Amino acid sequence: MIMESAAIEKKVCLTNTRSLNPLLLISCLLLVSGLLMMTSASVEVANGQYADPFYYFRRQGIFALIGLSTLIFTLYVPISFWQKSSWFLLMGSYVLLIVVLLPGVGKIVNGSARWIDLGLFNLQPSELAKVFIVIYLAAFLERHLEEVREKWSGFLKPLLLVGAAAALLQLEPDHGAMIILVLTAFCMIFLAGAKLHRFIFMLLVFLGGVIYLIFSKPYVIVRFSSYLNPWAAEYVNDGGYQLTQALIAFGRGELLGVGLGNSIQKLYFLPEAHNDFVLAIIGEELGLIGVAFVVGLFCLLIFYAFAIGKAAENKGNLFAAFLSYGLAFLFAGQAMINIGVNIGLLPTKGLTLPFLSYGGASLIVSWFMIALLVRIQYETECLVGDQPNRAAINHRKG
Repeated sequence: MIMESAAIEKKVCLTNTRSLNPLLLISCLLLVSGLLMMTSASVEVANGQYADPFYYFRRQGIFALIGLSTLIFTLYVPISFWQKSSWFLLMGSYVLLIVVLLPGVGKIVNGSARWIDLGLFNLQPSELAKVFIVIYLAAFLERHLEEVREKWSGFLKPLLLVGAAAALLQLEPDHGAMIILVLTAFCMIFLAGAKLHRFIFMLLVFLGGVIYLIFSKPYVIVRFSSYLNPWAAEYVNDGGYQLTQALIAFGRGELLGVGLGNSIQKLYFLPEAHNDFVLAIIGEELGLIGVAFVVGLFCLLIFYAFAIGKAAENKGNLFAAFLSYGLAFLFAGQAMINIGVNIGLLPTKGLTLPFLSYGGASLIVSWFMIALLVRIQYETECLVGDQPNRAAINHRKG
């Protein structure tokens, strides 16, 4: 009877793997939308800089192929491999964040040393470091679940490791990646069942650190001030310039947009139109409908990531569950901050929109994250037996 049940479940699993995976479908829709809108936003700039209107499209196409190759390769790697390698990945993330700070190695753009020039594209260590640290956190939470829930030591240990990475990100500086990493760590530890009063204390400490950062860095104060009133005479052509131009783009687009390719803001009015502010061009050319479509795709992607984590938790695979939750928070944090910056809800920050903004490192790492989620889903659906693991039961009771 048991063998018959296992055979049936395996058959169902194989049937599911042959069907179109919703997560892959959503990712492909985002990729196609990104290639289309990134190309539209970059045609004039590419033609002016390189005498080739499709320069950025071709490069992004190459990055997409590398990303898809990464996806295929990662799908064949068992999740247990990442769990066993979590310590080495953590150390690797620290090495990357240190190397980029070395003179002559890190590429400095606009005063920030965030990239390592690899020839074909600029590697952004923070993109890989975020994922590697999330993998380690998932392994740590699975191993020390009771300590995390019952003791301050279990609560503080992972935060100290994340704090070390945050300090290195501050030296670049890369405040966006730092905030996303810290908030993701907080959310993962919260889902592990840590006591609420510990979070309140640490959030107050974190808030104090943010306030100190704001007042200790003059350019941060200027950026925050221009965010509060971007249309002021002293900011509209300086710190608030990008935001005001993005808001003009959204205003021109209204409900249905001015039409694909008809944006005016991308004609050197809006800096980084094909990168950090590609959503503004979507709003101008495709209107509120186009923006809602993109936001809806991200909501579905994050929903499926959480659903995969919940299914893994029900099967008793807590490492896979925590990893899925962490990846969902990374996608959510990056998308929410980029969208918030574009529409003026958050101060201007250089963060790409996954799958849509131009950039090799961001696109390749995004496909790597999707591959991890799909692999977790595959292993969860193919796990024979329908009784949850005792650890998962205890975790849910907590």
